Amino acid sequence: MSEDLFAPLSIRETTVRNRVMVSPMCQYSCDEDGLATDWHETHLGSRATGGAGIVMTEATAIEPRGRISPNDLGIWSDDHADALAPIAEFAKDRGATPAIQLAHAGRKASKTPPWDGSEPLQPDEGGWETLAPSAKPYPFEDATPPRTRKMTRNDIDGLKEDFVAAAERARDAGFEIAEVHAAHGYLLHEFLSPVTNQRDDEYGGDFEGRTRLVREITEEVRGVWPDDKPVFVRVSATDWLPDRESWTVEDTAELAPLLAEVGADLVDVSAGGIHPDQQIPSSGPNYQVPYAERVSENTDALVGAVGGITEPKQADALIRNDRADLAIVGREHLRDPYFTLHAAEELDAGDRVEWPIQYRRAVGK
Repeated sequence: MSEDLFAPLSIRETTVRNRVMVSPMCQYSCDEDGLATDWHETHLGSRATGGAGIVMTEATAIEPRGRISPNDLGIWSDDHADALAPIAEFAKDRGATPAIQLAHAGRKASKTPPWDGSEPLQPDEGGWETLAPSAKPYPFEDATPPRTRKMTRNDIDGLKEDFVAAAERARDAGFEIAEVHAAHGYLLHEFLSPVTNQRDDEYGGDFEGRTRLVREITEEVRGVWPDDKPVFVRVSATDWLPDRESWTVEDTAELAPLLAEVGADLVDVSAGGIHPDQQIPSSGPNYQVPYAERVSENTDALVGAVGGITEPKQADALIRNDRADLAIVGREHLRDPYFTLHAAEELDAGDRVEWPIQYRRAVGK
C-alpha cells in the first residue's frame, strides 16, 4: 500500500499528476464534420481544471466512416488536429496530461446520437456503408441496418495507415498519450471477437490471427509516437456472452503481454459492447475491476480499471490495494467535473492538489 490516488504516476518520461483519468466519453456534439467545437473545449477543459491527472478525448475517428454518428469527433485531417490543439494546450496549462483515443466504429458506425435512439442511418439520411472483419451487420432492433462490407486486405492496409496518420496529427497537436480503441464492439474489438470475425485469412481464425490487427496497429502507433510519451490500448475484457464462443477474460489476459511487447504502456480494461445479447453480471461499484486485476496478473504493463467508480475512497482504495494503476472515472465526471479536487478534500489530501486561483475564495467553506 505504497501509493494512493494522489501519487504521481510516471510512464516512460511522462509524469501524470495523480491516478485519476477522465474516461473517454462520446459527446455527439460536432457539426457533422468531425471538428471539435466550443463544447469539447469546455467539456474537457472543465475536467482538467477539476484536477484529473489524465483528460482523454472521446473516441476520435481516424477516418469519416469510423464515426459512430455524424456528430462524432474526428482527426482525419490537419483541420481536425488544429481544432483539437487548443484543447490539449489548455489541459496542459491546467496541469493535466492531455490524451486522445484513436478509434474506428466499424459495423457500429453510421447511427443517430443516443438521444435520437441510436438508430442506423441509411445513405439517404446521411449514413454510410460500414466496415467490419466479416459481412455481419450489427443486429439493431426494429431497424434495417445499413450495408456492412467485409474488409479487404487493401481496406486493412488503409486502416493501419489511417491510424498512423491520426497518431501523427495527434502528436503534433500536443497530445501526450495516444490510446488505441479496441473495445466496446467497435472495429478492432470486432477483429478480436469470434462473434464478429469469421475471416479465414491471416486476420481471422485462431487467437493469433484475430489479434494480429490490434497488435500491428499498436506497434505502428508506437512507432510514430514520441519515445518519452505513453501509448494505451482500451480493450473489452469480455464480450459478456457466456453461452457462445466469444472473447473472454482469459483471452484478454493472454493478449495483454503481447500488447506490451509491441509498445503498449497501459491496458485500459473495460468490457462488453460486441452484441446486444450481452449478459452484464452486475453494474454496482467496481463491477469491472476484477477484469483489470486478472489482466494485471499476466502482464508487466500498467493497468487501468473502469466501471462503477464513483466515490473518492473507492478510487483511492483501488490504488492503495494495487488493484489498478489508474482509476478511470466516467459518468461521475459528467456529474462532477471537479471530482478530483473534491476527492482531495474528502481524503485529507488538499495539500497535494491546487484549486485554480480564481476559485480559491470558495474552498474550505
